[in-house]
Amino acid sequence: MRAISALHRIAAVATAVTLAAAMVACGSNDDPAASGPDLGLIKSGTLRIGTLTDAPPNVYVKDGKFTGFDNDLITAVAAKLNLKPEFVGTDFSALLSQVNGGQFDLGSSSITVTEARKKTVAFSNGYDFGYLGLNTTKTSGITTFGQLKGKRVVVVQGTVQDDYATGKNLDPVRVPNYNAALGLLKAGTADAWVSPAEIGEKMAKDQGGGTVILAAKELSDAPMAFAVAKSNDKLRDAVNKALDEVIADGTWTKLVDQYYPGRAVPATFKPGSGSVTPAASTTAAAG
Repeated sequence: MRAISALHRIAAVATAVTLAAAMVACGSNDDPAASGPDLGLIKSGTLRIGTLTDAPPNVYVKDGKFTGFDNDLITAVAAKLNLKPEFVGTDFSALLSQVNGGQFDLGSSSITVTEARKKTVAFSNGYDFGYLGLNTTKTSGITTFGQLKGKRVVVVQGTVQDDYATGKNLDPVRVPNYNAALGLLKAGTADAWVSPAEIGEKMAKDQGGGTVILAAKELSDAPMAFAVAKSNDKLRDAVNKALDEVIADGTWTKLVDQYYPGRAVPATFKPGSGSVTPAASTTAAAG
């Protein structure tokens, strides 16, 4: 009888261990704390992302969903980290301070890396390059950046386009978002808009009413990157590692082809750490 009782106790212990293992396995799927490493996130298992709603093809809302090149890319990065992306719309002028203040884990909005911005936030490795754009109307007669002196020029506040116009002593009109900038052009209350070229070109075609054009563009010498709080080195390092992974597996190239078909990548630009080679584009000429 004692032997039978001992066997019962052994069986009970084995059953308890099996149940405990099953609970741990279930927890790996359902417990937010088990999703991804400890990255100092606002909410465990979730990457809270500040972005814009009105800047296609980079960052915008379509059918109620945040999308665009930058947001689809950070979604792929989050998946590598086993994190759920949670997008929140904001104004660009507030985005960096909101990231560093802990309102967002990360900022996604074609943010050009500058020394001034490094005083507010830290940046991931660069994932894109960009151009300054010159948007105007078909009847303005403006075809080059050199013709902007004395003109009424609009920019989105806090952008590198704002920095450019200020540095050229153009005394720009500052607005909070891209729709407002386009609106001034269409209404005839601005002569030109210094824009991110991809966004300016896309909005001119989609919303310009046939009167707004992208007259010129010039390559920026600084990359675009995701913004993270200066205090969160763990998140920045994790994002950089995952960014290299989505470059290596072809996701980065796929999104470039989707959102910028036919756009050549300059030979001087290497996305991510530069240690991985992107897949070849199927739509763009060699750059």
